[in-house]
Amino acid sequence: MLPSPTPPSPQSIFRLADLSQQRPTSFDISPDANQRRQLAKELGFRALRKLRFTGKMIASGKKNWALKAKLGATIEQECVVTLQPVITRLDCAVQRRFMPAADLAPMENPVDEIEMDGDETLEPLPEEINLLSVLTEALSIEAPDYPRAQGAALSETNFSQPGVAPMTDADAKPFSGLAKLQEKMQKDS
Repeated sequence: MLPSPTPPSPQSIFRLADLSQQRPTSFDISPDANQRRQLAKELGFRALRKLRFTGKMIASGKKNWALKAKLGATIEQECVVTLQPVITRLDCAVQRRFMPAADLAPMENPVDEIEMDGDETLEPLPEEINLLSVLTEALSIEAPDYPRAQGAALSETNFSQPGVAPMTDADAKPFSGLAKLQEKMQKDS
């Protein structure tokens, strides 16, 4: 989980020892305009027009917890080509599973390269869960990295020394012609 520089409200922090193990604990976080503005600034967005994070914390066994939530947001970002505003609507599921660190797979032979097990939802069990941090992390993952306005495209630019043929986009993708070659071979046979 990413730490959030935005100060959490008391409703966004769940101390796990205080939660019921018998029934789910629901939450509904809808940051006000000032909190959305601050969060947009942290994440590099122009604006966060709407933002809502709803879900449940559910006990899973004696020590484990699961967070199941829905994130809804309307984001305004700059187009990477034209710098014009791009509006994106996000409606996505957010899931996290929390287990005690001792129960997570221990590293038997620490090496420089680690093979990941593929479960991106699994995290060490903290004493308390800051839902605003989970919301911030999910928003940063789900938001488009390179938003583009409708119809915006990069034009081809060619740079070279005088007297040298410039490298084109087609030259940079030598396998792009294989489809045409394959079609030609099928027609010839």
